[in-house]
Amino acid sequence: MADLKKSFLQAQEDVKTLTKKPGMDDFAFLYSHFKQAEKGDVSGTRPGMLDLMGRGKYDSWAKLKGMSSEAAMKAYIEKVGSLLKTHK
Repeated sequence: MADLKKSFLQAQEDVKTLTKKPGMDDFAFLYSHFKQAEKGDVSGTRPGMLDLMGRGKYDSWAKLKGMSSEAAMKAYIEKVGSLLKTHK
């Protein structure tokens, strides 16, 4: 677990080095998996229909309900690795 956490922290730093901004789908993936890894299942109320960004972020995180923190970290790390190959 310590190695996974270390790799997760490194991926958080690596994603900041991207020279091309990820698309909305990639952003939603990264956001939701980060939140699931750090906070667990989604909490709070779903934002209203006029808050499109907030609602999209909430919905993408809610889809991961029940995913373990470890699985979310692994998926996040893999996605960052993939983005580094295509967005640098």
